[in-house]
Amino acid sequence: MDFGLVLQTDPPASRVIELMQRAERNGFTHGWTFDSSVLWQEPFVIYSQILARTERLIVGPMVTNPGTRTWEVTASTFATLNDMFGNRTVCGIGRGDSAMRVAGRRPNTLARISEAMKVIRALAGGGEADLGGGTVVRFPWIKPDAELPVWMAAYGPKALKMAGEEADGFILQLSDLYLTEYMVKAVKDAAAAAGRDPADVTVCVAAPAYVTADDSPEALAHAREQCRWFGGMVGNHVADLVAKYGEHSSQVPEALTEYIKAREGYDYSHHGRAGNPDTAFVPDEIVDRFCVIGPVEKHVEKLNALRELGVDQFAVYDMHDAQEAVIDAYGQHVIPAVNM
Repeated sequence: MDFGLVLQTDPPASRVIELMQRAERNGFTHGWTFDSSVLWQEPFVIYSQILARTERLIVGPMVTNPGTRTWEVTASTFATLNDMFGNRTVCGIGRGDSAMRVAGRRPNTLARISEAMKVIRALAGGGEADLGGGTVVRFPWIKPDAELPVWMAAYGPKALKMAGEEADGFILQLSDLYLTEYMVKAVKDAAAAAGRDPADVTVCVAAPAYVTADDSPEALAHAREQCRWFGGMVGNHVADLVAKYGEHSSQVPEALTEYIKAREGYDYSHHGRAGNPDTAFVPDEIVDRFCVIGPVEKHVEKLNALRELGVDQFAVYDMHDAQEAVIDAYGQHVIPAVNM
């Protein structure tokens, strides 16, 4: 199993770079960041510095969207980084939650994501793409071996189907075992139905991880409070699904939707941060299911279970008060045990 580190691009950028270097030293293969241009610094500028100061780390957004940049600009940015550093980027893409809503826009449609994925992948891989209205372009400077995998974030039935049919990878932002099995199956079934080899769709589960010294009530309570924000972030997407499909739809499992009944709203100024006051509605059960918390052995146990469900990468959301400690604990204990 591969391991990724997910960070927000808070200033100073030097700290983001240092944490990514630390992750590579500890055996992580991927470095991911949020991509929300109002809330955080521009990630692609920081990626160039991460790539320059690491040797193998693959970097990318978790996730970008097709609405905040034109598609040829996104493709050119990835292709330029790959030209400089040797195909060490991956494009995570989704509808756009904070990036779009904070700017007063609605998240993108699936149809728009579909078209964007085709254009970005083609251009960054050296091919031609129609930008609309019959305007076909190609980057004249691109190398013959250029390539860019595009991984799609998804929760709902239509998005899961599209990920299986069109994406190179599937990003699931939660680590609940039941929901992981349910959604990975949906993606793989869609890939097979589209005539693809399901094994060609890389599966990445992303969730907060917090390593405790023991499983005492006090240690677990602190870990839960540091990770409760994640249930609120996921709840934004779940609320959209409930609005579209209803509270008790057979198309969306209640194991995903039930917990947001007490949700009252969301302030993006606290997005992705421990102590987010808009996530008090998230119960301990959801924190335990959606995140990976507890002593090292609990992490190893859950990650092995995720791997058995077809997960190829676990990406650690590292937004809490123990960033270095978790990176080191994974490098020293968790990653070796999972990949022994």
